[in-house]
Parts: sequence; C-alpha cells; structure tokens
Amino acid sequence: MNDAPRFTTLGCRLNAYETEAMKRLSTEAGLDNAVVVNTCAVTQEAVRKARQEIRRLRRENPEARVIVTGCAAQVEPEGFSAMPEVDAVIGNAEKMRPETWNDLAADFIGATETARVDDIMSVRETAGHLIDGFGTRSRAYVQIQNGCDHRCTFCIIPYGRGNSRSVPAGVVVDQIRRLVDRGFNEVVLTGVDLTSWGADLPATPRLGDLVMRILKLVPDLPRLRLSSIDSIEADENLMQAIATEPRLMPHLHLSLQHGDDLILKRMKRRHLRDDAIRFCEEARRLRPDITFGADIIAGFPTETEDAFANSMKLVDECGLTWLHVFPFSPRPCTPAARMPQLDGRTIRDRAARLRAAGAERVHAHLSAQVGRTHAVLMENPRMGRTEQFTEVAFDSDHPEGRIVTARIAAAGETQLLAA
Repeated sequence: MNDAPRFTTLGCRLNAYETEAMKRLSTEAGLDNAVVVNTCAVTQEAVRKARQEIRRLRRENPEARVIVTGCAAQVEPEGFSAMPEVDAVIGNAEKMRPETWNDLAADFIGATETARVDDIMSVRETAGHLIDGFGTRSRAYVQIQNGCDHRCTFCIIPYGRGNSRSVPAGVVVDQIRRLVDRGFNEVVLTGVDLTSWGADLPATPRLGDLVMRILKLVPDLPRLRLSSIDSIEADENLMQAIATEPRLMPHLHLSLQHGDDLILKRMKRRHLRDDAIRFCEEARRLRPDITFGADIIAGFPTETEDAFANSMKLVDECGLTWLHVFPFSPRPCTPAARMPQLDGRTIRDRAARLRAAGAERVHAHLSAQVGRTHAVLMENPRMGRTEQFTEVAFDSDHPEGRIVTARIAAAGETQLLAA
C-alpha cells in the first residue's frame, strides 16, 4: 500500500511555501511511506523543538522513513544525521530539486548516504517558479526572494539560506496572474530579506518597482500585502505605493530588532533608532491608516536596563501595534554567542515586559476601530482580517476568500467583533 509522504513544517512562512513545493515534488517522484520535517534554525529553541518533533514522529511512524530538511538541517547536518530516528538529511537547496526526490523515491539516499547538503553559499537561483504560491482559500503567498547578504551578529539564517537571490519580476507577475485567475483575493509577497529583492537582477530594480509593476499588470488583484521589510531599505517607489495604491495593504511588519543605538551597532544592524522612528512617521503621514508590526529581541548580550528602556520607548515612538518579541538565545557560531550574556531570568522578564507593552498597543488599536467600517477578507466562515491584518469575528457565516464590508461593533482582547 502506497502512503503519501506526511510533512511537518516548523518556522517561517517561507518554510511553509517550500513545503508546498516539496509536496508536489515528492508526489511527482512517487515517494511514499515517508515523514518529512522542514526545520527552523532561527533560535536554539527552534532547533531543540525540531529534534523533539523528529523523535515524536519516529515513535508514531515506526515503519516510515524520516527525512529532515530546512534551515536547521542545513546548518547542523551532522547532528541530525547522527540521530538514530533520522534516515536522510536534505539541504535547503537540495529540497527544491526534482532529482533529490527521485533519488529518495528510489531509496538512493539512505542506502548509500545519510546527508545530501551542499554549500548553500554557492546557490545563485531561487526556486520561486516551482509552485504558483500556496495558501488557504483566502490568500496566497508568493516567494519573490531567498537568502540574505547581511550578517547580523545574532543571526544564523544566512548560513541556512545562503546569499540573497531574487525571482525575476516577470515570473512573479505571471504567478500572481494565475493566482487571481484561480480566485485568490489577496497575495502576500514573501522572502527572507524582502527589501533586498532585485539587487542581483539586471538593472537592479527595487521592491517598490516590483510592487508598482504587479499592481499595474494585474489590475484584477484586489489586495497585495508585504510580509516583512527592513525599513532602512525602503525605496522611493515603495513609499509612493504606500501613499497612492489602496490595493497595497496598510500593514507593514518591520525588522527593527532593538531600540538602542549601541545594541543596534553590536547587532550589526544598518539603522539607528531615529531611522526607524522617521520611517514610521513618514509612512503614517503617507497612509494615516497604516499599522506596524515589528520584531524586537529582548535581552541581547550587554543590554543594560537603560538600553532595554529604549526598546520599550520605541514601541510608542514608532506607534507599533503587533509585536513579535524574541527572548535572546545564542546561536552557536554567531558573534553574539561570544558576547557577554545576560542571565535567563532577566531575559525572560524583559521579554514579558515588551509583550505587555505590545498587548496595550493591541488593545488601543482594537478600541479605536469600534464604529468603523472595514473590508474584511474571510479566512474561515466566521473570521476574517481587515486591511491592517486585524482579526474580525462574525456571528454568521460568510464565504471563505470573500471580501466583505463589516462595521465593527465591539473589541475583544485580541480581535474585533463585527456588527
């Protein structure tokens, strides 16, 4: 009896995108009786959870082959190969190649080798052409970029993803056209370092050029959204799109990481706190209804109480709403792992204080929406999201994927309630 491979995805949206590509590749290759774990390496905790998940899947699937891939597998192939539960380890570049899955289906990997992980820094192309996006019935995600050329001192991801490489604009536009033809009302552009898109393409276009091109050449696309951007790299056309294109959703998730200039320098970030504040002020001037999310690390090595206070103040000074707070955890082989570390209790306390500040900002945002009318994209029959990515709960069913107009009657703790 042939059983289709089962996939477990850990980590970012890009991993989820690539899992969809691997499902197609494994099906076309005829792979069966396998469990595939697509891992994350963003923190040491993510690697620990990957190992825990592998052991659980082995217990639950004693007869299946366990195949491990993703960023943790790319960065630590020997460690995963040494796990008795693992039959094959596949690198991030290899997992996107049809021949890898053909070999797995023929049992070429496992019989002669445990790991197939090449030098990710030698990869020059991204595999955005493999699938026409993925998503629920409501929104689709399109990979436009992979890898990162920057070397933040806390980050292992470039060593899991390689250097930055871009999907050509024409390929992206064609993908989005097909998604719109299939009925998707919202497309999210995704990548590792989205604002670096185009640097490796002829004429070095910028992300704003791509956004304007998509909106011009796919006029039937109702909503375009960006996943996460580095505000210091925002170009003139991107700002123009924010100001003039209502189909570009007024929600930006910013890679800020900290609010103290000295810590930002030790992180090897390319912006200072005033740069972040100015960007948010300008974006809000251009688009008054815009909301911001942000990644912020609590407890970075050498972070004093005053430095942490600058991160706390940044929440208000930038007008942030949706915070992704990361308690610092050292990644081996990164410069930050060799810096003087804070104790775990201090890190956890500061992360909790940041999350509490974020909860206050969410409450203020939700309260301000009561009585307003929003265009809500339905994710399931009773829940959708506004243009600012705020959840809205309904007391009656609406078709998934439909954009409905709703007046906000009340605010809950984490979502709005439609009238």
